[in-house]
Amino acid sequence: MPHSPKTTVSELSATVSTVVHVSKAIGRALVVVVDDQAAAGHPGDMLGALVKELLDEGGFHVDAIVVVPADMANIRNALNTAVIGGVDLVVSVGGVGVSDRDVTPEATLELLDLQLPGIEQALRASGLSAGSVEAGISRGVAGVSGSTLVVNLAGTRAAIRDGMATLIPLAANVIHQLSVLED
Repeated sequence: MPHSPKTTVSELSATVSTVVHVSKAIGRALVVVVDDQAAAGHPGDMLGALVKELLDEGGFHVDAIVVVPADMANIRNALNTAVIGGVDLVVSVGGVGVSDRDVTPEATLELLDLQLPGIEQALRASGLSAGSVEAGISRGVAGVSGSTLVVNLAGTRAAIRDGMATLIPLAANVIHQLSVLED
């Protein structure tokens, strides 16, 4: 069944608009929320949506928000899937405290080719200066796996808001450096 020219132009326009929007992005990102209750289907406090909103505002195209329980295998699988999928940035929230279930840093370290302690320190320092105790005591790590920057943030709104303000310019720089290496 032939399409009318109007439909074809409309479809083409939508496609071109999407391509232009994505091409203006700093890169592709994926958000991983580590939360036992949210993974079990209980309504959460929408931390993933907050990270997505801040990434969108920062110039990233967010592929998805993935919610996993706080266990090594699920966290590692979510992060590894993102890296294999070729996203430029993975931001995980939650699981970076001091309880037995806080294993996000350990799962992340298994995947990293290169740890970036400067980003880790910047996130903790800026969080503390903004009054986020959770960010200050976070054991979150940051580093590169393949050509993907992977960063752990504490799972509170204050830590996320401050952390993303600190992270976005740093992430843009790392992604630029990684893209130059690939060329």
